[in-house]
Amino acid sequence: MPVYIAMLRAVNVGGNPLKMEQLREWCGELGWENVRTYVQSGNLVFQTRAAIPRWQAALEQMLASELKRPVPVIGRTPAEFERVLAGNPFLSEHGIDTTRLHVTFLATAPAPPAIEGLGSLKAGGDRFALRGKEVYLHCPNGYGETKLSNAAFEKALAVKATTRNWNTVKKLLEMANE
Repeated sequence: MPVYIAMLRAVNVGGNPLKMEQLREWCGELGWENVRTYVQSGNLVFQTRAAIPRWQAALEQMLASELKRPVPVIGRTPAEFERVLAGNPFLSEHGIDTTRLHVTFLATAPAPPAIEGLGSLKAGGDRFALRGKEVYLHCPNGYGETKLSNAAFEKALAVKATTRNWNTVKKLLEMANE
């Protein structure tokens, strides 16, 4: 049965609580198997026969029903995560601090006109590189200080987005390969 990785946007931040035990239970009700969570920010690794669009919609619908608010869900396969890890352009820089690297996962690849508008984002000392459905971030002062937030990319690119730090990206792939 295929393994998938799901990342929920904006849970357990800003007064949007969600217990991971409850999330695992709901995923079980959807018929998913071997459901595991990582940290408290809405990271899931699981198995299902359903394709990404189908399980993504099912989880979003369940979360909206149970939490009484929309929770965007972005899904990837382990193979896609492998490409994300291999494709980070900042890793080739000498002395890069990987604790300052993040990946913003986009629900879909943005339209070309939206991509052209990325140059207008105010990044300060931070840098980003768009590669398909991911935006690689280097935030020397930390992600908490960046202007390159999920909301900034969602507005600029007109797609749903959620960001994970580099260690979380690596851990999710490790969990998917167990």
